Amino acid sequence: RESVQIINSRVREIDPTRPTILWLHDLAEDPENAHLDDSIFRQRFAKLVFVSYWQFTTYQMRYGIRYDESAIIPHAIEPIFPDGAPLAKPDKGPLRLIYHTTPHRGLELLAPTVDYLTEKGMKLHLDVYSSFAAYGWPQRDAPYEMLFETIRNHKAMAYHGYQPNSVVRKALERAHIFAYPSIWKETACLAAIEAMAAGCAVVCPNYGALPETVSPFGITYHWNEDPEKHLVTFAGALTDVIRNYGALQPRLENQQRVINSSHSWERRLPRWKALIHEVTSRV
Repeated sequence: RESVQIINSRVREIDPTRPTILWLHDLAEDPENAHLDDSIFRQRFAKLVFVSYWQFTTYQMRYGIRYDESAIIPHAIEPIFPDGAPLAKPDKGPLRLIYHTTPHRGLELLAPTVDYLTEKGMKLHLDVYSSFAAYGWPQRDAPYEMLFETIRNHKAMAYHGYQPNSVVRKALERAHIFAYPSIWKETACLAAIEAMAAGCAVVCPNYGALPETVSPFGITYHWNEDPEKHLVTFAGALTDVIRNYGALQPRLENQQRVINSSHSWERRLPRWKALIHEVTSRV
């Protein structure tokens, strides 16, 4: 790491004494990325690293990023079941749904969906771990306070606010389904990766990099620009997963084994080491 400078998305200062890798996590249209429109400025970076093929393609179309100036290295996680332990999900009580990302990504669609399904007699419980405090911006929660209060007051939902990742990972071990009606174009999705590693069924739309992230295990549905139509489609997909949850067990067990292995840092580090060797060997 000392031999290179790795900048995490936001370019503030470039060290001229070391090769610089720009590790991009944001959307191509983020204003912070406007400098990439200048191909001369881009030459200051030894490599641009993207977290998904979908993300790379959007940058390529917007800024003309070349293949030879880029690399794609998907996210990695600490395995949730490193010893290959069984799923051990609760087999009594309601199916436990979880939402563990920031509120602007689709929570306003999930809460009414759970309310509707429980009114129809489905035995569900939703745990919500969601706050901009995860990024140090708790003030941005203000527009969602009424939604949080609705969740707090609902018999089948619980709002936990921001919790450290260690707490969320334990909650994922108890959860059955990551219910994610995303309205945000994800460049990748660590929340979905950790949910899959914990053996949760993932229900999400085919929006942004989500299909790439959850393939081949996630259950995806066709995204819709209209929030009401999106809600109806999501409710249908979630209902199907709930009704067929028992039959999904072999798939989820395989998912758990594959994701904990394929997305581990043990698997990703060789790619990072090879990239660092490539850029430092040019000097």
